[in-house]
Amino acid sequence: MADDDTAAAPLLTSHKAKPAEVPSIDDIIETCIGGTGAKQLLFISVFTEAEPRWHCVAGGSSCPRPAAASPCALPPGAWAWDRPAEASVVSEWALSCAGPAVVSLPASSFFAGCLAGGFLLTMLADSLLGRKKMLVAALASMSVAGALTAFAPNVRAYAALRFASGFARSMVGTCALVLSTELVGKRWRNTASFAAFSCFTLGFLSLPAVAYAFREASWRSLYFWTSLPCLFYAVLLHFLAQESPRWLLVRGRTREAVETLQQIASHNGSSGATASSLSMLLNACASAMYEDSGTRAGDAFATLRAMLERRWAIRRLAAVMAAGFGVGIVYFGMPLSVGSLGPDLYLSVTYNALSELPSAVLSWFVIARANRRGSVAALAAAAGACSLACVAIPRGAAPAARMAAELLSFSATSTAYNVILIYAIELFPTSFWSFGVFGLAIGFSGLFAACLPETRGRSLSDTMEEEGRKQAAGSSAAVAKNTDSHLV
Repeated sequence: MADDDTAAAPLLTSHKAKPAEVPSIDDIIETCIGGTGAKQLLFISVFTEAEPRWHCVAGGSSCPRPAAASPCALPPGAWAWDRPAEASVVSEWALSCAGPAVVSLPASSFFAGCLAGGFLLTMLADSLLGRKKMLVAALASMSVAGALTAFAPNVRAYAALRFASGFARSMVGTCALVLSTELVGKRWRNTASFAAFSCFTLGFLSLPAVAYAFREASWRSLYFWTSLPCLFYAVLLHFLAQESPRWLLVRGRTREAVETLQQIASHNGSSGATASSLSMLLNACASAMYEDSGTRAGDAFATLRAMLERRWAIRRLAAVMAAGFGVGIVYFGMPLSVGSLGPDLYLSVTYNALSELPSAVLSWFVIARANRRGSVAALAAAAGACSLACVAIPRGAAPAARMAAELLSFSATSTAYNVILIYAIELFPTSFWSFGVFGLAIGFSGLFAACLPETRGRSLSDTMEEEGRKQAAGSSAAVAKNTDSHLV
């Protein structure tokens, strides 16, 4: 009898019964929210310095204009600026003759602030503050620092305020993108990303128009009036936007997450926020908190520690940083040096901004239909070829061809930039999104994307443990596939 029992036992116990699959946070958001609303916020950050033109004063015999490449060696009364001195930082403080270190101080201070803010603030966005609070604080701080820049008495104070602007600016783009994608269901994530990219392009397109309107005024007016909208956006965001329910769930703040989902569902007219769906949400939350208690650590460095403990996470972050480094050089470097490609700075910047419109559409198509790794590599190669064409075309020989090559390179780079942003979000779980996306800002070539796994069509992970299981499952599947091919 005992043998019979033993023999019968494997029918029930040889394979563990799989527990009911807990729905992912993506599924819960789809159920409770349904579609997505039509709310969109436009964020604009306009900071510019211009190299002014100068001319010889009539009757100035000591000013041989063709022979003088710079006014620094000329006597004070022999030349003058084409526009009022206060129209540019360079002319007001005579930076063109102050040496390369002083000339590059304002721009380098801004990007140094972006670097410092990216390292320090991303951990706060993933751990303590969350997406909404960090974005509101970053917008308000950037607005205040930008407005105070208009009152800078000297170049050192100007550089310090630019550093503060860059420090706050480092979180605006990443938090806005992460928050917009976390507030919608999985089906609408590509559309939300496309809307964010399009609004960024519209903000870039407004830059030459605003700068042209203030071309004869002081540069201080340009800083002041372009900084005020950010404060207005921060107020709107505080009262109208919701915190990311995904971040709230991962942090264990279940009640707030449920309230957020109910509010969004009611605004969208969705009937998905029923008692059963909320019960499913609570169960999924409890499971996520049980499996990933380390991610919810209270200190700001928990994100960094958890990432350093996992080799696959370090590998992915290093690859994203390397790919983003090369893309970022072209993406930010071309607009800064666009004046060298054409005589009219306003038209050159306008052409660059217009080239981002097809990039936004192409980004939407690539993100929805194409693989991430191959897309990044192909776009990086195309951008590199066009950039080399800019160098190969002699200056002044074919200005139209030179400008076309630059625009094609910038368009391909913009598309690659957008794809890598979404790729970085998909490569890391919710509690590491801001930290992962920042890898783009500090991260040589798009070919490094070959070191990353493919994520197209895959559901997003909410914890490091879940992503680790997917990594192990993918490796096992690849080994099994190779074994089968060898057997055949």
